[in-house]
Parts: sequence; C-alpha cells; structure tokens
Amino acid sequence: MAKAKKETKGAPALKEAFYDIISRPVITEKATAASEQHKVIFRVRADATKQQVKEAVEGLFKVEVTGVNTLNVQGKTKAFRGRPGKRKDFKKAIVTLKAGQSIDLSSGVA
Repeated sequence: MAKAKKETKGAPALKEAFYDIISRPVITEKATAASEQHKVIFRVRADATKQQVKEAVEGLFKVEVTGVNTLNVQGKTKAFRGRPGKRKDFKKAIVTLKAGQSIDLSSGVA
C-alpha cells in the first residue's frame, strides 16, 4: 500500500489559496521607489509565513523570489467623526525578485 503524499503544513495547493494569502499590492511613493531594487510590497494575511508569501507570489506572477521580509504594522489611533478609534493592524511583505524580473501591478493577474 502506497503512502499518501503528505502536504507541508500551511502550504497552499490551489491558486485560490494564493489569493487568500496576498490581499493587495501596496501602491505608494516608497513602494514605487523600491521597485527599482526589484522589490514589490504586498499586504498579506496576519498569520502568513514568509514561505507561504514566497509560494503565493511565485505561483500567481510566475517570477522567481529571492527573499521575503515581513513586518507587522500597528494601526494608528485616529479620531473618527470626533470619537477616538483605531485603524486595523496589518502585515506587509517586501518581496525581492530575481534580477531582471518584475511584476506589472497596473495590469490584471493572468
């Protein structure tokens, strides 16, 4: 009897799972400047690991990722209609691509 193939913990197998990990790209002046160093910044799920982000980017955009840095951003305390409130916390991933490769964020994902 053959052993069943064991899936690694948290490794997404389907393309839909990649969309669950990556929420959206970050389009700011700083993110645009980072693209000159072959870096792309994404907003990701709070519980996503660096390996999951790497697999998702490689699977969705068909590029080779050389590194992933993540950071948790704490939401600011702001006034909403005169009342104190707090923006949501989120996680960002700075993905470094192999030299010569890029992701065109202005067009849709194929």
